Amino acid sequence: MFTRALTLLAVPFVAHAALASRGACNRRYTIQENDICDSISAANQVSTYQLATINAGYINAGCTNLEPGDSICLGYAGEDCTTTYVIVADDTCDAITDKFSISSDTLRTNNPQINDACDNLYTGEVLCVSSKIQVPPAPASSTDAEDDEDYPYCDELDD
Repeated sequence: MFTRALTLLAVPFVAHAALASRGACNRRYTIQENDICDSISAANQVSTYQLATINAGYINAGCTNLEPGDSICLGYAGEDCTTTYVIVADDTCDAITDKFSISSDTLRTNNPQINDACDNLYTGEVLCVSSKIQVPPAPASSTDAEDDEDYPYCDELDD
């Protein structure tokens, strides 16, 4: 589930340094009891990729370290896709691009976790389906990208 999207995103220290130079967080969410990353994404119109990227220094690859009461960022001005779609069984990239009248390039740029064959979509994943490029760039890759270690939370992502 969320781990697939985070495989290329779990580079918390590099990502946090890159994100620290961005503007202020323009949307926040306070984690509730029993929240999971995909439910937060779906309820708040934020793609799985965007949630993972913006919070790479806090949310681990398995999304198993959410703490009720913690505040996470949902989007930065200019990099905040709120036009989203929740994947259902048997969805394909072609069906999604047709449904939202967007190009394959735009879909993949807004959702870089989608592989070339588009066979890694999963039910419940939330995609950005905007016709504009609106998501933050992916953090630099690392050989430790699948490490499921918990990382310390940065109190303010927008400092």
